[in-house]
Amino acid sequence: MAETSITPAQRIALWADKLRDMSAMGLHFSKDIYDQQRYRDIQTMAMEMHALASGDSFSQIEPLRDTVYAPPMPLVGASAFVFDGVRVLLIRRADDKKWALPGGGLEVGETPAQGAQREVMEESGVQCRVTKLVGLFDSRHIGWQSRYHVYHCVFACEPVADADEVSPTHALEILDKAWFDADKLPTDLSGGHALFIAEAFRVWRGGEPYFDH
Repeated sequence: MAETSITPAQRIALWADKLRDMSAMGLHFSKDIYDQQRYRDIQTMAMEMHALASGDSFSQIEPLRDTVYAPPMPLVGASAFVFDGVRVLLIRRADDKKWALPGGGLEVGETPAQGAQREVMEESGVQCRVTKLVGLFDSRHIGWQSRYHVYHCVFACEPVADADEVSPTHALEILDKAWFDADKLPTDLSGGHALFIAEAFRVWRGGEPYFDH
């Protein structure tokens, strides 16, 4: 990311994420109780910096200590561009009230493609199969207002024709789901998803997968 394109809040968030990763790595490998306490202090500092950068309170971030802040390395997520040749499946997110491709964080033990398919099922009840990799995206370069550094995989998928839709198991994360004609997509798309969709159509027409040059 060019120096001229990063805001002070984004710079603080990046520093905080580096501290988060350092503390997580230290807590993972260190056996010394005093070193472990120092790494926990660094972890708390990272959380305080993320609160400052995002405008959230520390009490909103503290519950994430054992999940988001404990694993070392950048976070990894996946989304699915589910397209039946005419319509695109979108969900309306509960956090920002905007439309987006189904997706979320990957779980240990699954491939990125499996994670994308799982997220579609959990958020929409639609069963799909992955057909192509759309691209690998860096959260710092796609307009995401994210506290954390995230690598996000996007896959082109097709719905399973003979599968029935079921009730979403993660309904609290979404407000709605809908199929949109390709030329009538909503304009209120969540951050980064306009790029995801544009790149998905390009790859669907035969283009090469996207990556950050």
